[in-house]
Amino acid sequence: MERTIKKMKHHLAHHSPISLYRVLFLLLCIAGLVSCSQESGKPKTKKPQAQLVETVLVISDNLSVVRTRTGTLRARRIVKVFTQEEGRVTALPFYEGDKINKGDILVQLDSTLLGAQLTRATATRKQAEQDVKRLKRLIVKKVASEDEYTRALTQLDVARADEDILKTRVGYTTIKSPISGVVAARFSEPGNIVNRHEHILTITDPTSLITELPVSELILPYLLKGDKAKVKIDALGNAVYEGLITRIHPGLDPVTRRGRVEVELQPVPAGAAPGQLCRIELNTHTAKRRVIPFSALRRDSKSEYVFIVNEKNEAQRVDITSGLRLAEKIEITDGLHDGQQVITKGFLGLVSGKKVKQVSSDAPK
Repeated sequence: MERTIKKMKHHLAHHSPISLYRVLFLLLCIAGLVSCSQESGKPKTKKPQAQLVETVLVISDNLSVVRTRTGTLRARRIVKVFTQEEGRVTALPFYEGDKINKGDILVQLDSTLLGAQLTRATATRKQAEQDVKRLKRLIVKKVASEDEYTRALTQLDVARADEDILKTRVGYTTIKSPISGVVAARFSEPGNIVNRHEHILTITDPTSLITELPVSELILPYLLKGDKAKVKIDALGNAVYEGLITRIHPGLDPVTRRGRVEVELQPVPAGAAPGQLCRIELNTHTAKRRVIPFSALRRDSKSEYVFIVNEKNEAQRVDITSGLRLAEKIEITDGLHDGQQVITKGFLGLVSGKKVKQVSSDAPK
């Protein structure tokens, strides 16, 4: 470039003024091109652009939680009938499915031997009573001693106790139904010899059907005894029946962290029976809850967290503690307060301190 300029100066020295102007114009053009080439070689610093994000406003609202759980219906009252004496079954009138009333005779055992022993015990007791009366008269006449009278009283007590025992054992040979219900199972037949404490029948009460459901420890605090529940029974179609929480067990499974809730059908619909599959919809009582969209929740090895937009329009990480999952929302129990803007979209490359620009801001519905 310098050699070119020198040649032009030499040329100017031997030419007219018009040519001089032309050469100057060319020199200016060349100088401009050199300047542009030098400027283009310098790196240009651009101002960093803000990252586009979508946000929602954190608010608290009165919300309830709905959870559906499956269970199996069973009778609340199930009575297993056992023998309390051994012997031959002489009567067993009821079969599976038969309806029975409280006090009906379910099982009759042969009581011949026990009856004979009871007759003997009764006679012994009567003889002991006569001995006591006789000795009492003799003591008045100073013919019998007090020791003889005391021994007679003791023998009378023993005789009465023996008689009572045999009366009870004879009573055990006739087994009556303790409840009204339906025979669910029968395990013997008339003529069989049964042992003491042998299972003969099972009776269920179909007028009271319940189911027990596993429920998360997060939901248990929001359920109360007496709360209503909706019940669907697969075998009975899509009809919805009334249920009631009648018991909340106090203990939790240490492995699953679940408790048990007992729901009773009130009243029991026609066609419902123990063993049927049912679906229970539990609706917790309404409470003030702070929720955000579930898509805003982030997790790493340290904790759960979200990104909020601070006063400087920068993304800021905030560690939080989550609670119940409410459909597409998540309850926040600690870490946020109402009025903060939580980022729900635009996480790619997002870190604390990065400038952001909000493109939407909608409160959770």
